[in-house]
Amino acid sequence: MPDLISVEDHLDRVLGGVEPLPDFPQPLMDALGLAAAEDVVAEVALPAFDNSAMDGYAVVHRDVATATAETPVHLPVVGEIGAGSASVLALAPGTAVKIMTGAPVPTGADAVVPYEWTDRGVAQVRIDRAPQPGQHIRPAGEDVALGDQVLERGTVLGPRHLGLLASVGRATVRTRPRPRVVILSTGTELREPGTPLGHDSIFDGNSFLLAAAARRAGALAYRVGIVPDEPAAFLEALDDQLVRADVVVTSGGVSQGDFDVVKEALAPTGVWFGGLAMQPGKPQGFGHVGEDRTPIFTLPGNPVSSYISFQLFVVPALRKMMGMAPYVRRPVRARLTHAITSPPGRRQFRRGELDPEHRSVSPVGGPGSHLVGDLAAADALIVVPEDVTSLAAGDQVDVLPLDTTY
Repeated sequence: MPDLISVEDHLDRVLGGVEPLPDFPQPLMDALGLAAAEDVVAEVALPAFDNSAMDGYAVVHRDVATATAETPVHLPVVGEIGAGSASVLALAPGTAVKIMTGAPVPTGADAVVPYEWTDRGVAQVRIDRAPQPGQHIRPAGEDVALGDQVLERGTVLGPRHLGLLASVGRATVRTRPRPRVVILSTGTELREPGTPLGHDSIFDGNSFLLAAAARRAGALAYRVGIVPDEPAAFLEALDDQLVRADVVVTSGGVSQGDFDVVKEALAPTGVWFGGLAMQPGKPQGFGHVGEDRTPIFTLPGNPVSSYISFQLFVVPALRKMMGMAPYVRRPVRARLTHAITSPPGRRQFRRGELDPEHRSVSPVGGPGSHLVGDLAAADALIVVPEDVTSLAAGDQVDVLPLDTTY
């Protein structure tokens, strides 16, 4: 349809209109789920020193090489080494030192005899079995050598990465911050959940839906109270929120109605409004507002349209701002379990339930953009191309999984 813009063109507009946020060192726990903005090289080895892998006795191997249960070896115990309290730094031949797991192996020792192979003697120990040279000793640098790269720029930091960074002595890591996303719902008919509902009013579900989606994407979400269908009130609320916003997301008021307040208020400022060749989610808007040129996404008001638009356009922008790649979720292929139809010239995004084990996807509900119950029951979006008007059961389709990592 020549008057409509493709999904790709609008996505290009969006990604061209946002930039990665400046990176800075953040405490490790604050960096969980963010992308590293630096390569990290180990400034210490792991382990940092030869240490015992067992509770037992550090020995010189040749002193115990002949030990068996029938012909045990007896050695004097000259000390004890605990983790973090190394009182014995060197071991003379013909002696043993009691050693705990993780404690540094004294110079001269080249094996550790586990307690289970001894009588656990205090002044003297009887050894009934001989270890191999180097057995039960973790050599310095066995895990990570000094100077090894332990983290690559762009890695999304999980618990294991943070544990490694802490283990090599890093208290902070450079990341881009979580974007601050302000969510505004417009509509005089909206009411807060938990308040009385009139005969012509509805509860505001969109702001919760979008704020939760923003948080799931890794952003900080600020859900603002309901804004009535009055341009002056909308602009006042928007201006009040820009001080804490890296991104603004609105829902509602962007179509062709008489009370489409967002479009009426922002079109004169240069924010783009138009239609996309997609269903649901045809009416869209994107631009920049305020002195800092804060990106603003004006999404349609129907909840399914709003949510799908958020996934297709806002999430990629947030990922770019956080330095996370890829920006766009890659589709998977699956077999359609039931036939569906689609309007010509529109890319349809149907709710679906994905069965990864059988590589199949089942449509959930109909195509209506108001069917939020069906949206909650779905875990994927079935993508029907613009030039396809019908698909039969068994056809292969592209599917965008929801609520999974990229």
